Amino acid sequence: MILKFMTIGVYGFDESTFFDALIRHNVGLFCDIRYRRGMRGAKYAFVNSIYLQKKLKALGIGYIHRKDLAPNNAIRDVQRADDQCQKITKRNRAALSPAFIKAYNAACLTDFNAQKFVDSFGIHDLVVVLFCVEQDPKACHRSLITDRLEMDLNIHTEHILP
Repeated sequence: MILKFMTIGVYGFDESTFFDALIRHNVGLFCDIRYRRGMRGAKYAFVNSIYLQKKLKALGIGYIHRKDLAPNNAIRDVQRADDQCQKITKRNRAALSPAFIKAYNAACLTDFNAQKFVDSFGIHDLVVVLFCVEQDPKACHRSLITDRLEMDLNIHTEHILP
């Protein structure tokens, strides 16, 4: 099986550089792991779900939404509280809090089967990108998913950065 995983966040990209990065890395499937698939403001409107899906389709990139891998409001509130205590903003966060990691793992990864996840794509020779908003993958739950893929299946993940 030749299946490659990558991750990408939107912060730090503009529309052109974001989609160029997907093309440059030969992404074939875009896996959206956000709970809410909308962004406030015009700067990142290009990743609002409807526009994003149309653009990806035009580029020949498949799209799936895996809400089961997205932290819900209560889990995000755990991280938000830690960010406030640390006096950092979401965009400047460099790592997830231990409390967030514990809550996310309990809610989203307890029953996660890495092999079933990989098999669910059903296509070999495919580059799959996991998408959320944070620029730094270590400051985003997508790193917890890729850590599990590496631990369970020895799948190394590359991170697309601006």
